Amino acid sequence: MGTKDSHTEIKNIIQRHQSDRTELLAILQEVQEKWRRVSPEAVTWIADELDLPRVQVEGTATFYHFLSRTPRGDYTVYVNTSATAEIAGLEAVLQAFEKETGVHFGSNTPDNRIGLRVTSCIGMCDQEPAALINGHVFTFLTPERVKELVDQMKSGVSVTQMLKPSLDGKNALLSVPSEVKNHIRRKGPVFFSDYVPGAALSKAMEYGSLEVIEMIKASGLRGRGGAGFPTGQKWGFCRAAEADTRYVFCNVDEGEPGTFKDRVLMTELPELIFEGMTIAGYAIEAKEGILYLRGEYAYLREYLEKILANLRERNLLGRKILGTRFSFDIRIKQGAGAYICGEESALIESAEGKRGQPRNRPPFPVTSGYLHKPTIVNNPETFGCALKIILNGPEWFKKMGTVASPGVKLLSISGDCKKPGVYEVEWGKSVHEILELCGAENTLAVQVGGPSGNCVSEKQFDRKICYSDLSTGGAITIFNKSRDLFSIVHNHMEFFKEESCGFCVPCRAGNQLLVKALEKIQMGDGTVKDVEDIQNLGKLVKATSRCGLGQSSPNPLMTSIENFNEYYLSKVRHDVDYMSQFNLNYAVEDARIAAHRRKED
Repeated sequence: MGTKDSHTEIKNIIQRHQSDRTELLAILQEVQEKWRRVSPEAVTWIADELDLPRVQVEGTATFYHFLSRTPRGDYTVYVNTSATAEIAGLEAVLQAFEKETGVHFGSNTPDNRIGLRVTSCIGMCDQEPAALINGHVFTFLTPERVKELVDQMKSGVSVTQMLKPSLDGKNALLSVPSEVKNHIRRKGPVFFSDYVPGAALSKAMEYGSLEVIEMIKASGLRGRGGAGFPTGQKWGFCRAAEADTRYVFCNVDEGEPGTFKDRVLMTELPELIFEGMTIAGYAIEAKEGILYLRGEYAYLREYLEKILANLRERNLLGRKILGTRFSFDIRIKQGAGAYICGEESALIESAEGKRGQPRNRPPFPVTSGYLHKPTIVNNPETFGCALKIILNGPEWFKKMGTVASPGVKLLSISGDCKKPGVYEVEWGKSVHEILELCGAENTLAVQVGGPSGNCVSEKQFDRKICYSDLSTGGAITIFNKSRDLFSIVHNHMEFFKEESCGFCVPCRAGNQLLVKALEKIQMGDGTVKDVEDIQNLGKLVKATSRCGLGQSSPNPLMTSIENFNEYYLSKVRHDVDYMSQFNLNYAVEDARIAAHRRKED
């Protein structure tokens, strides 16, 4: 880089984004895509052109997983390392990539043709092992398929030609091909029933905006992202905030390992979700909506932009919708690989072009959100439910589910079962019923709500999936009795350790200590006291962390200790109170990995 031509090209990129500072992340993504890195010179030029402090541009450029200061390969491979990938044969796939390229993960081939990296969940847990190659999704990888892909990369074959496109549902219609399957296993009365674009919006505009909010309140709808905050109440707070501008955000940054139902919604039912956002815009008197699309779903963007354009042509978006005085439009902003951006205030920071770090609260986004204006943030499932409530009425919705948890829930089910995929079920199903639905047998543990949720044992399979018992954003991951529980928990804890934004000490340091404590038990050097110390440290991290990531990150350890206590106690020493955590063989192994040496070297 460093040439006058490169500087000019970066100026052109910035001008295409109208020199808008909130587009900093998008600008950095374009630079990364073109030059396979964000160089120090690029950071300086971008800072100068946008009149931003260089440290702010550098801070954003170094925060996201898919942005890099060092060159990535012409073909950049990101292999998913989630727990579901591990049980589906991840290790053989990793070894195959290293064998066929001749380099280790974390490095490029000498000619920079191929770069190997690992990443956390990419939303493909029902079709593992999976990887991204230059943003395109490859699924059901095997060592044989890896060899074929590497040979094609060495020969210069384009990534789109390397794909074996899916013919599953609307994946076959995508502008950019992918190997993704939707695996819709169970359809229900809300999302997969009849839908006529514009009908719900037309009906909503027969009411006043406050009446729409009251209908949502009356339905008992709660946010489907995991926290379960009452949707109508959130919309009401935002509508009541004094402001000349308000925003509607759709959070499609489902980074929780095991979750992928939002990907399916945005593929199969994008019009439904966009119309739900528009109804929300009408309710809170907003004129603009923003769909925040996780970086791992970049392959969907061109397809979604075409859907938006079609809605504008049909007067379902844009100025004076359906001939009324109501105007509302939607645009897409894209993440760049950061789990923390699933937290609503971190998502807003990212959408403003900054590091995706959570804000201190209060103020809450409903009073001071995007650009410090009142903002609602809901996920696609919530907007879809709201649309059907307007269409069919609150009482229709309340007849489903339970009294405290009305309606339905979309579940992303993966792991050790015959039929992984997306299931629409009423709230109140037991874990046992869920296992029967997906064909799971000989089950050891079920991770409800992803790693941040609960790891439940066979004794608890009568518990219900609902807000008053086992609440979940949608992830159900199943592990049978052939699996090593410690390996699963370690994978989940490594995820949180890596995804911590690093802002606060309890999360940044606490998760590191928790991982080390688990590894001590795994090595056979743990004691009963170590198990007790893990629980005490976990409570401290949960109580003192700044945001929801740290407040839930100890859950894989704490819930598995609680529900599999006998398993932990069977693996630790009972004859001594203390064992040194230092292990020479383990330390040498750490050094080997750091030096990129093979065991046989």
